[in-house]
Amino acid sequence: MTTAPKKPASPSKGDPAKKKPAAGGAKTPSAFSKPLTPSPELAAIVGPEPLARTEVVSKVWDYIRKHKLQNPENKREIIADPKLAAVFGQPKATMFEMNKFLAKHLK
Repeated sequence: MTTAPKKPASPSKGDPAKKKPAAGGAKTPSAFSKPLTPSPELAAIVGPEPLARTEVVSKVWDYIRKHKLQNPENKREIIADPKLAAVFGQPKATMFEMNKFLAKHLK
């Protein structure tokens, strides 16, 4: 009985000599890192300059912590002050709803 000849081993994925060079250099920014302009309501919290979505969320969290707007009994709930209420459109929101409200204020 004869066996078929073995195929040569494929190059390992971790072999740095086999990596392809980057085409064109820098990648295009992802949707998260693309600078977006905040609405006037959101600009009152994060500033008027264009920011990446991740930076906007970070600055809003800084604002929430600085002004102690988290519900002490339920840390997932944010009690909006007048500036945040203009962004959220309601007096309270959960941290999971926050991104939905922020998306409406970014272009």
